Amino acid sequence: MAANFDISDNLNTIFEKLEKFLQTKTVVGEPLVIGTTTIIPFVEISFGVGTGGGGGTDEKNNQGTGGGAGSGAKISPTAILVIQGDKTEMLPIRKGGSMDKLIEMVPDIMEKMKDMEKSKEG
Repeated sequence: MAANFDISDNLNTIFEKLEKFLQTKTVVGEPLVIGTTTIIPFVEISFGVGTGGGGGTDEKNNQGTGGGAGSGAKISPTAILVIQGDKTEMLPIRKGGSMDKLIEMVPDIMEKMKDMEKSKEG
């Protein structure tokens, strides 16, 4: 199995998968419309990729090869765009604060969300 390891093929596969994953809709979320207010989430995506391979002989002249590839990603919410009539505001997401501001901008948001849930259930 290791003898068939091809770094180029593995890197191409990893980047093809990442290209399919990293699209605009993964950074800019689907808009959520509540009454006359539209909320659009934004996220930050960071990732890393690594690959390697090798081969050689040991002190008994046994041949060996090996290789591997991997990637990792982190997705974090960064901001919420709130569009309310002709007013647009970008709210950065930090610990505390932004949700309070969002609720202040849309006083009846919780009630409208409850109504949306009830309509889905019924």
